[in-house]
Amino acid sequence: MMDTIQEKTNTIKILLVEDHIMARMGTALFIKNNSDFDLAGQAEDGQQAIDLAARLKPDVILMDIGLPKIDGIEATKKIKEKGIDSAILMLTSRESEEDVFAALNAGADGYIMKGSNLESLTNAIKSVNQKAGWLDPMIARIVLGSMQNTPYQTKKEKGENNSYGLTKKELEVLSLLSDGLSNQEISEKLVISISTTKAHVHSILQKLYLEDRTKAAIKALKEGLI
Repeated sequence: MMDTIQEKTNTIKILLVEDHIMARMGTALFIKNNSDFDLAGQAEDGQQAIDLAARLKPDVILMDIGLPKIDGIEATKKIKEKGIDSAILMLTSRESEEDVFAALNAGADGYIMKGSNLESLTNAIKSVNQKAGWLDPMIARIVLGSMQNTPYQTKKEKGENNSYGLTKKELEVLSLLSDGLSNQEISEKLVISISTTKAHVHSILQKLYLEDRTKAAIKALKEGLI
């Protein structure tokens, strides 16, 4: 099992799960160089990830999918089944519909592609840590494309399928949320305060009977809300 590192205070405690040594070293360096993060531990296979998650109780787990022994999707499922309260952010190069939906169904709190810029990765980590979820724009497009190709999905005007009582402004927020924008970015885009954005997001989740933004984005795309 790989070494763990003593945590810093007032930082987001991260467990990095990656089997490719160069990718792991690069991501580890990024985490170490960010004062908001603490690299609490590293794992190189799914079983190590499960064991370290149980022992370290990290705030966020950066999880690759293509892992030896137990893949990242199965490891995510097992970690969630154990009741470990860590947010799990899939950091992977896999973008197939099968992998995306399997990861989200396993309980992943977010999905971001390897190769995303460091600002996006930083925002994704902070977002899932705040239980807000994260969906990479590329993944959102994959999900949308999949839903548009399903037999029951018809092309309708934006918001026409809205049966949840979402307001026009909430639909705008939901659309930007589904594009992977953070609360701050949504606030700037719509020229509203951050507190107003948070209130809209809270209302959206309540009306959709959901717990996080990632699930809201999937539901919005699946049901033609945006």
